[in-house]
Amino acid sequence: MKKLMAFSIFCLVLISCGQKKKEVVEQPPTKLKALIIDGQNNHYVWPKTTMMMKGYLEDTKLFTVDIHRMDSVWLGIKYNQTRPESYTSFIETYPLTDKTYNISDSPIKTSNFSFDFNDYDVIISNLGAESPLWPEKTRKDFESYMANGGGFVVIHAANNAWGEWEEFNKMIGLGAWGGRDEKSGPYVYYNEAGEIVKDSTKGVCGSHGPEYEFQLTTRAPEHPIMKGLPSKWLHTPDELYERMRGPFENATILATAFADVEKNAPPWDPTVKGLGQNVAQLIAINYGKGRVFHSTLGHFDYSMECAGFITTLQRGAEWAATGAVTQEIPKDFPTADSTTTRAWK
Repeated sequence: MKKLMAFSIFCLVLISCGQKKKEVVEQPPTKLKALIIDGQNNHYVWPKTTMMMKGYLEDTKLFTVDIHRMDSVWLGIKYNQTRPESYTSFIETYPLTDKTYNISDSPIKTSNFSFDFNDYDVIISNLGAESPLWPEKTRKDFESYMANGGGFVVIHAANNAWGEWEEFNKMIGLGAWGGRDEKSGPYVYYNEAGEIVKDSTKGVCGSHGPEYEFQLTTRAPEHPIMKGLPSKWLHTPDELYERMRGPFENATILATAFADVEKNAPPWDPTVKGLGQNVAQLIAINYGKGRVFHSTLGHFDYSMECAGFITTLQRGAEWAATGAVTQEIPKDFPTADSTTTRAWK
């Protein structure tokens, strides 16, 4: 009887231990840490687009996202005066609550910005034209962060900044405006034969026509960011950046769009026509051990509501942070003839 009781107790202990083992809750995987830098952008919609990108990255369940706003803020330019919202509406509607910022009505010429980039897996720039050059130490710190394996995402007008910063130009592959010219590097595009051309012709650096829908063509279908995406897809109304220049080192053009001679001619500058070539819109760059995803898309909030913009931002940020992409292609991704938008709230 004692042996039976002892055996029963032993069995109860085993069952109890088994039950306790089942109750152990596995810890969720550590999320990637992303930082969006904003505050000085020539597009006055930037306070909203920062929040949009923060939401898009968090929607993947892969990222936690912080925002760092420059110490002095330039709202930018209201390019289209017929838009109904007031000039200050976006900064008023989408403020950061942790700090008070000085707001300037003109571009800030100097910067005391400093930051420990090493706390983050990927940095997203929502800066723009006229952003003041970072102090030398901050630039060196960022170069070191990238060379040692950091991640960087450049969105639309962020490629306008810092034409005088040689290493930044290497990071982004191609840039626009920002004092760049033929000395900054060639135009780079695909010709009709599907060949990459590096064109050293003298001329402007950076151009676009009015916003319109345009089709993107995938050029690197096996790259992790692009794998599984259709060969052609239609993007919502946006500026089609062209005539970008840069060193284009260790760079891969992921997708292009055709810059039509007439359709992409800027009506405000009759001396410039569209290039008439297939120009880069999405680029991946390796900088040392670091990775850069460069997207020219995203001029206004509706441009960022395109499912194509959202998907490539999410996948590009993951690749920049890790070198791989684990996300599936969404069912609503645009087709060659039809774009898809997701209203952001």
